[in-house]
Amino acid sequence: MARIKPITALRDTVALSKEMKSFGGPLFITKNGVEDLVLLSNDEYEKLSNGLTGPSNHRKENTICFGKSAATRSSCLGFVRVRACSPFVSIGAVSKNVKEIEKCLKEAEKDKVHLLAFPELSLTGYTCGDLFLNDNIFQATLVGLKHLKEISILYPHVLFVVGGPLQISNSLYNCAFAFHNGKYLGAVPKMNIPNYSEFYEKRYFDSWDKETILLDFGIGEAPFGNGLIFVDDNYPDLKIGIEICEDLWVPNPPSTTLALGGATVLINLSASNEIVGKKEYRRQLVSSASSRLISAYVYADAGQGESTTDLVFAGHNLIAENGKILQENDLFDGKSVTADIDLEKLVSERRKMTTFTNSGDLSSSHFLLPLEEPVNILRHYAKNPFIPEGDEVDTSRVSLIIKMQAKGLEGRLRAIHCQKVVVGISGGLDSTLALLVAVEAFKNLGYPLKNIYSITLPAFGTSQRTHDNAKELSDALGVSFQEIKIGDSLLSHFKDINHSKDDHNVTFENAQARMRTMVLLDFANDIGGIMVGTGDLSELCLGWTTFNGDHMSNYGVNASIPKTLVRYLCKGYAILQPQVSKSLLDIIDTPISPELLPVGKDGKIAQKTEDKIGPYELHDFFIYHYLRFGYQPRKIFVIAKQAYLGVYDDVTIKKWLREFFRRFFSNQFKRSTLPDGAKVGSVAISPRGDLRMPSDADASDYLFEVDSIKV
Repeated sequence: MARIKPITALRDTVALSKEMKSFGGPLFITKNGVEDLVLLSNDEYEKLSNGLTGPSNHRKENTICFGKSAATRSSCLGFVRVRACSPFVSIGAVSKNVKEIEKCLKEAEKDKVHLLAFPELSLTGYTCGDLFLNDNIFQATLVGLKHLKEISILYPHVLFVVGGPLQISNSLYNCAFAFHNGKYLGAVPKMNIPNYSEFYEKRYFDSWDKETILLDFGIGEAPFGNGLIFVDDNYPDLKIGIEICEDLWVPNPPSTTLALGGATVLINLSASNEIVGKKEYRRQLVSSASSRLISAYVYADAGQGESTTDLVFAGHNLIAENGKILQENDLFDGKSVTADIDLEKLVSERRKMTTFTNSGDLSSSHFLLPLEEPVNILRHYAKNPFIPEGDEVDTSRVSLIIKMQAKGLEGRLRAIHCQKVVVGISGGLDSTLALLVAVEAFKNLGYPLKNIYSITLPAFGTSQRTHDNAKELSDALGVSFQEIKIGDSLLSHFKDINHSKDDHNVTFENAQARMRTMVLLDFANDIGGIMVGTGDLSELCLGWTTFNGDHMSNYGVNASIPKTLVRYLCKGYAILQPQVSKSLLDIIDTPISPELLPVGKDGKIAQKTEDKIGPYELHDFFIYHYLRFGYQPRKIFVIAKQAYLGVYDDVTIKKWLREFFRRFFSNQFKRSTLPDGAKVGSVAISPRGDLRMPSDADASDYLFEVDSIKV
């Protein structure tokens, strides 16, 4: 009978160890009620491992092995270091080429590279011509392969793939050979053989059109065929598929089948000669392949040493991940490229896309890489992932986003035959953006701007600065501005509920937010219009909004706009519309505040949001990586450390990461009742769209993981 425990049981490893020794069988660990990990005792794992792998280490079925421990699977945080290189090749001199390959292996081991890809026919050179028809080069290749298998044990961190010819019966095949830690893992033959223009490979090579077989040509029995995936038993999300050069350029590349069969990393051994314009097309192919297949794509290209009798080879190496080029070298520079790909990111994307289905009856070859959490992650993380990097504002993006927000509001106004809106304008960023969106929507619809009612509702915490900015901005935009003081109504309300006006607790704050919302909704009813909501994505994720107060509206234009992007859009609008830049720029420089506590004696804002809940730029970073990719807290902490190096220390990042998860889970009930509002970016929290989350979900596992981070 299977045993099941929650992930919090991992806190007491001594008790778990005793139970595993006495029980022996698998222990299923659940996270938020869903099966997440499987624990096995060492004896049980050895039995399972021996039964599955056998001497050939080859499986036909799609078997998943969880590895030696649950901790092993997550220790690398999904990061796998890959490299594409173009060593100097001596045409037909296999022994020299093996020495060049070994130099690259030594460098890769030193740099803790996990996957190393060499170019097509890297053992012999691609441009051997009729030398491929001589037995000498084939025999030399076999000797070279045997040597590479023997020396691979010296480089246990590196799984590497080299190219060379292989003769089976009367046919010669252009192959990729994979090695790791003293083992030959298998070979993949080129499927599509070009025979046009400058290519005449069919003069030498055949295409393999049979099923994958077990083949021993002197270096050990291993699978040979196109439908072959190499799987890491320690980290089963690492599944490698291989194709060769032309395979990428055809209408139906083998990588499609490999990806649908589970491959997350695709390697291409290539010898792509250079002509004018080919670099851009090759780059586009690699990028689009990784995007379409939601995978990493490692492209190793032939370069220096290849014959220049009729062609030149530039050694154009590329590494892409889900459409983004992570690394690329300059043509003819002969340099390798290295990057840390993120398998968790890829698996998360595939898991979300129900149209990315599993298919194919593929064979697998298995290995065990010593994957560890990298000390330095070889990839860049932007501090503010929701906005473009750089000092210059991308006004075209600003225009597009505001246009999308405006189109959402336009659609609602058309549907209900309404030509009037009300916006509660506080002089802060969110209400400012909502007002700008309303103005753009009315311009597009041809409605009078005076039908936009910009209303400020001063109470106990309203500063003169925000009040004046609200009026100045409204006047500059040409909308109807009105001031409605709600202080007396609030005092009457406090009296009704027997609450002291001097008790500045949460009731004191929330009453103001709800009073403002009630007035705005009633005013909208009175003029036959609707109230436009101002709350942004960051506030809604953190629950920094009053339930049925600023949390409510008839249509929320900022619902998918995070705080950092709100500021960016307002800054961009000031550039696009200089007539309103004065007040806009001062609003941008004003400290973020709900203005629900009385102003100080100096008349300035007394309540600053980021002092209470933490920096919005950090929270937006957490929001992006958690909601977009489902990263675990520890991984978010690690990448935040890298992104904010020199800006925030580890203690600060950990503190606000814990606060984020605490607030995110405890405030889902507010997001469950959000008003309508169009999705603009890739992260959204509509309960009718992107985030179907129960309001009573438990955050304890997440908080436990944050608390366990050592700083």
